[in-house]
Amino acid sequence: MTKKSEETVSLLEFPCRFPIKAMGRSSENFESVVKGIVLAHAELWPEEPLRVSPSKEGNFLSVTAVIEARSQQQLDAIYQDLTDCDQVMMAL
Repeated sequence: MTKKSEETVSLLEFPCRFPIKAMGRSSENFESVVKGIVLAHAELWPEEPLRVSPSKEGNFLSVTAVIEARSQQQLDAIYQDLTDCDQVMMAL
């Protein structure tokens, strides 16, 4: 079996600019929790600040971090850690 056939096929070309969005209930530390998870795996895209948006009623927050993605495995690890986090309701 060749190395290429063992790898997961990706439509992305790495490295690339890639936005990661996580949503959860509004809390004092939700932004820092998401940022910590993302930064454990990747660097933020230069000059691209973390974006935080509250829901209309203010009960939920969405946090978007634009990263320099280096591999599909890196993205999979970020999404796995986000979905494993009790505070994160959804990750896109």
